[in-house]
Amino acid sequence: MSYQLPNLAYDFSALEPHIDTQTMQIHHDKHHGGYVTKLNAVVEKNPSLEGKELVELMKSVNSLGLSEEDKAAFINNGGGHLNHSHFWEIMGPEKQIDEALQERIKSTFGSIDSFKEEFGNAATTRFGSGWAWLVDSVGELKIYSTPNQDSPYLKGDTPLIGLDVWEHAYYLKYQNLRPDYIKAWWNVLKVLE
Repeated sequence: MSYQLPNLAYDFSALEPHIDTQTMQIHHDKHHGGYVTKLNAVVEKNPSLEGKELVELMKSVNSLGLSEEDKAAFINNGGGHLNHSHFWEIMGPEKQIDEALQERIKSTFGSIDSFKEEFGNAATTRFGSGWAWLVDSVGELKIYSTPNQDSPYLKGDTPLIGLDVWEHAYYLKYQNLRPDYIKAWWNVLKVLE
């Protein structure tokens, strides 16, 4: 069983004007597709990984018996696949508000606006490439950022909201203006007002 690039639930153009069509096509087909191809190469080289749940493998990556090279490739490409699959699912052209999550956010951060400010800061200040996350960490909501394609599952956390702040996610439209991309992205995040 090899991992597959998931289809989007919406057209590449559906997130316009906030995320442009060309970025979506390149990001999904080329970048995410590349992670899936390279992840499958690691699995093919390490048959003990075959047929196992990717989230569980990511949580236990240190005990999989992989060489350092294969472990790094697994984290980068397995994380890239998990992170992007989540990213596509939480975005869309129409809001589908998660009332329970909104209430948890308000309870933890005081308001949706306070949450957005803290989350936006994590995304803006991530040096280089990476992600900003809202995670469930043993029942507690936390915000942090990770470098590269590191997944919250590496820490045992469950991602709830993740924002890709690699330049490939926004550079065609926003160039070096990451804060503008982050501000626009809230419009396509389905689960929050």
